[in-house]
Amino acid sequence: MVRASLSILAPVVVCVSLLSCRPASGQESLVTYKSLSPEIALDLARATLEDCRKRGFQVAVAVVDRFGQTQVMIRDRFAGPHTPATAAGKGWTAVSFRTNTTDLIGISQPGMPQAGLRDLPGAVILGGGVRVEAAGVTVGAVGVSGAPGGDADDACAKAGIAAVQDKLDF
Repeated sequence: MVRASLSILAPVVVCVSLLSCRPASGQESLVTYKSLSPEIALDLARATLEDCRKRGFQVAVAVVDRFGQTQVMIRDRFAGPHTPATAAGKGWTAVSFRTNTTDLIGISQPGMPQAGLRDLPGAVILGGGVRVEAAGVTVGAVGVSGAPGGDADDACAKAGIAAVQDKLDF
């Protein structure tokens, strides 16, 4: 008798198990994320450019969103013609690898495990790409090109981020 009732219950157990493994509802399948507004991106670019000017540097500044798409590009009058593309590339690289570009320099040297990063299309492994974070989440990056060295590009980018940090803590 016990064996008969177990054989009858087996299909019921299978059905209950299958019903409890249903896919998530549409609401649970959506992803939400924070994003830079165009106004904050523009303020960030302006603050970065202003800091570079105070230091005597003619640069291009690119602010990219969390996906690496350029939101704002500003090129100072005398910045080199290569600087807009380089600044955008630095920003794209920082968000793509979720690492400031200065930190990528050492780990991508020839002979290092990540040396192949330098060969990826669009990757710019030079200082001057700095991630922008809000509440611990990467929301974009600033790329700076044209200062005399990546450390100077980094300094301008970090000063620009600091100038708008209160707006980033949304």
